[in-house]
Amino acid sequence: MSDYPGIVLALVAINKRIVSEYNTTSTDFSKVLETILKRIPPNDSKLSYAFERKLYHYICKNGVVYLCVASENFGRRIPFSFLKELKTQFLREFPEAEVDDLSISYDSFQNTIQSIVLHYSNNPSLDPIKKVQGEINQVKDIMIQNIERVLERGDRIDTLVDKTNNLSTAAFAFRKRSTAVKRKMWWRHQKIMFLLLSTICIVFYIFVCSLCGFPGLFLFYILNYFLSHTKLLALYLIDWGKCRA
Repeated sequence: MSDYPGIVLALVAINKRIVSEYNTTSTDFSKVLETILKRIPPNDSKLSYAFERKLYHYICKNGVVYLCVASENFGRRIPFSFLKELKTQFLREFPEAEVDDLSISYDSFQNTIQSIVLHYSNNPSLDPIKKVQGEINQVKDIMIQNIERVLERGDRIDTLVDKTNNLSTAAFAFRKRSTAVKRKMWWRHQKIMFLLLSTICIVFYIFVCSLCGFPGLFLFYILNYFLSHTKLLALYLIDWGKCRA
C-alpha cells in the first residue's frame, strides 16, 4: 500500500452502499472497505480501524457513513475534522441524502471530495496541536543556531580577552613611568625656582651692601659666589627648557 502522508481515500456511503468516492492512489481498498462497512452499526457512531499501517476513520450519522483512509502518522484530529467538513458539504449539496433514493446521482460530489482531501492533506496547520509543536520546533532550531554561533565565536572572544589583558598591563606600566617622570620634573623645577629666588636675594643684598659702603673684598667674594651660581642656574634653565620641549 502507498505511504502517502495524508488522506489517501475518502467516501460517502448510504445504507452500506458507496455513493461517492475519491482515491488518491492506485491501491484497491474495496475488500477492506466492504468489511468495515458491514461492521458499522446502524446507530450514530464514530470510530477508527487499523489495518496494514493505515487508519480507517468514519462517522455515521442517520444512516450515512463518511469514511476516510489515512496513514498512521497523520493522527486522528485532522481526519475527523475532515470527516465533519465532508459531512457538512455533502448535506449542503444533497439535503435529502439520508433517504436512500437510487434515482439520485452523487457522481458530481467526487470533485468536492477531491478538493477537501487536498486541502486537509496539504495543510498540517489545521491541527492546532501540530501547529504549536511546529512553532516550538522552530524556536528550538533558532536557539540551537544561536548557541552554535556563540560556540564558534568562543575562540575570538578568548583572543579579545587576551589582547585586552595585554593592553591593560601596558597601560599600567606607561602610567607608572609617566608618574615617575612627572615627579622627577617637579623636583627639578623646584630646584630651579629655589636657585632663582636665591640669586635674586643675593643680587639685592649686594646692591644694598654697595650702597652702605661694605669692604670691596667682601663684595668680591659675594660677587664671585653670585656668578658661579648664576652659571649653574643658567645650566638648569637650559636643561629645563629641553625637557619642556
